[in-house]
Amino acid sequence: MALQNLNYPLDFKFKITTLSSDFNITDRNGNYVAYVRQKMFRLKEYVIVFQNESRTQELFRIQANQWIDFNASYSLTDVVNDKKFGRMARKGMRSLWKSHYEILDENDQFKFEVNEDNAWVKVLDGFIGEIPVLGMFTGYFLNPSYTVKDRNGKEFFRLKKMPSLIGRRFQLDRLIDIDDEDETLVVLSLLMMVLLERSRG
Repeated sequence: MALQNLNYPLDFKFKITTLSSDFNITDRNGNYVAYVRQKMFRLKEYVIVFQNESRTQELFRIQANQWIDFNASYSLTDVVNDKKFGRMARKGMRSLWKSHYEILDENDQFKFEVNEDNAWVKVLDGFIGEIPVLGMFTGYFLNPSYTVKDRNGKEFFRLKKMPSLIGRRFQLDRLIDIDDEDETLVVLSLLMMVLLERSRG
């Protein structure tokens, strides 16, 4: 299945009342798109995407291929139709300085790449974050953004961390129209990326 008729921008909003990394995805009108839950205490990342917060219907699963996520890739599975949707891969050494991910389709063919727009935001966040008191407020003025492009450099999506005290909200905008299957592949990849980037600070 594919996510359809998505009304952008989409908001990714983390819950602060749970120990696990759960977040809601809603559209510009506040309608539910999905509810994302990361399983805790797993050696490998394991994420379930539900239809809504009631968690009665699973839509997708995302699972890491190895324990250590430095060069891990994450398989994206359509639970409803029991089929592989694609895969997102973090590109190890490049991600130390500037976050870089690749998105591949169900045949493991390259489709898109995701790049952090300004690596200095992360550097300053890490530096200022160590300063007593001031470090508590970096979430209000040091917020990275990420752009999804194809092999030719055409831009399709932009994901931004929104100002907040504890980094609990991200916003995804679609820049140009895209096929439903590819759109779903990108959205699933970005929600996994948000979990990874947020855990890195």
